[in-house]
Amino acid sequence: MARAIMIQGAGSNVGKSMLVAGLARACVRRGLDVAPFKPQNMSNNAAVTADGGEIGRAQALQALASRRAPHTDMNPVLLKPESETGAQIVVQGQRFATLRARDYGQAKSSLLPPVMESFHRLCGTADLVLIEGAGSPAEINLRAGDIANMGFAEAAGVPVVLVGDIDRGGVIAQIVGTQAILPTLDADRIKGFAINKFRGDPALFDDGLTAIVDRTGWPSLGVIPWFSDAWRLPAEDVMDIASGPHGGAIKVAVPHLGRIANFDDLDPLSAEPNVSVQIIKPGQPLPGDSTLVLIPGSKSTIADLAAFRMHGWDVDLTAHVRRGGHVLGICGGYQMLGREIADPEGIEGMPGSVPGLGLLDVTTIMRPEKRLARTSATYLPTGATVEGYEIHIGQTDGPDCVRAWLDVAGEPMGAATPSGHIRGCYLHGLFASDPFRAAYLAGFGAASDTAYDTSVEETLDALAAHLERHMDIDLLLSLAQDPNPVGN
Repeated sequence: MARAIMIQGAGSNVGKSMLVAGLARACVRRGLDVAPFKPQNMSNNAAVTADGGEIGRAQALQALASRRAPHTDMNPVLLKPESETGAQIVVQGQRFATLRARDYGQAKSSLLPPVMESFHRLCGTADLVLIEGAGSPAEINLRAGDIANMGFAEAAGVPVVLVGDIDRGGVIAQIVGTQAILPTLDADRIKGFAINKFRGDPALFDDGLTAIVDRTGWPSLGVIPWFSDAWRLPAEDVMDIASGPHGGAIKVAVPHLGRIANFDDLDPLSAEPNVSVQIIKPGQPLPGDSTLVLIPGSKSTIADLAAFRMHGWDVDLTAHVRRGGHVLGICGGYQMLGREIADPEGIEGMPGSVPGLGLLDVTTIMRPEKRLARTSATYLPTGATVEGYEIHIGQTDGPDCVRAWLDVAGEPMGAATPSGHIRGCYLHGLFASDPFRAAYLAGFGAASDTAYDTSVEETLDALAAHLERHMDIDLLLSLAQDPNPVGN
């Protein structure tokens, strides 16, 4: 049985996902067999696993850091928001139900058995399981039935390290306040703390560390400076996507859809020195000087299409096309570009159909069956091999499909206008293929010699070295324990 330790945050977005990825790579480099685990994640940025399910994209990156293939056991409960009040619940990689937040609150305790089942399976395959919490354990109003933070830690009998984010201010109150508000048994599970995202000389926070140690009794695992190369790693939040330090002449505009999904297509583009990726927030126009407008995937295509029109982006997009600009729609974005989206069974709302943007002569019919697959394709213009994945409902067909530009096992995929300026497809992850990305960007006159996968690997190694310098990993490993649930 593996030893395990859980990284929880004193708030959301303290950098837990990246810390777990970096710690995983650091421990692998020390010769340990490591597995990442997150009992519950909320994200529409999913990855398709080799065992035919889906998990949060952050856990896929942590698997890569651990030099393991992503597996559904690494994230047994995934919440995929479909509206302000409801989400699709994915359990051990497969769709379980669609529930409102209130209903999920009542149902989540029933999900603890599959969570523990996945956890124990992982423990049987590794020396060390690094567990990531969700949000903050200080949200004591959510403690009943919790499976994401202290509820899981109690059920699994694992120790906790608490991480605070100094970049947003008030980190002493974050850490000390968390201890003050937690029930005694939960607070006792915390065995140490770390401070993340420090800018400047960490020694300047020595008095702050002393204040936290004196008030909590917890040892410090270190003050971790801001990791400046974080932009080179796949982003967990679309607003974290940033082009390189200077960006480039090829401008890619990406409308920020309300239910944007699987936007990892953007990470390889943002790593290109000749490309600038700009996320366009609601209320902002699509820039008139964009080279390419890329409409990404969506968890709620019809609702996001309505919002696209409400923000006036349909007018901007028409003007962009009139100027000779290029458009690429991936998955939900592909569906939006067509003439019509039909939803006869009311999968995304009331049964019916809505007009699409009309830029591709295709029609989509929503069906309840979800396509989940890791996919190898050929880029027809060059013959380059593209490795990616499909994760969608709906079937798309129409006259523009005769200009399919991908081949999947002998079957055409995608559609394009006669000029080729407007294209769509269902394949996510295609820009991670260096030959495809180089060929695609060459169409805009941009050269590419970036080895994306190599860059990610090198950045994970750099992150591991960064943590080795600034975090007491020996102490972390000494705190890890064999899981020992309460009552055993």
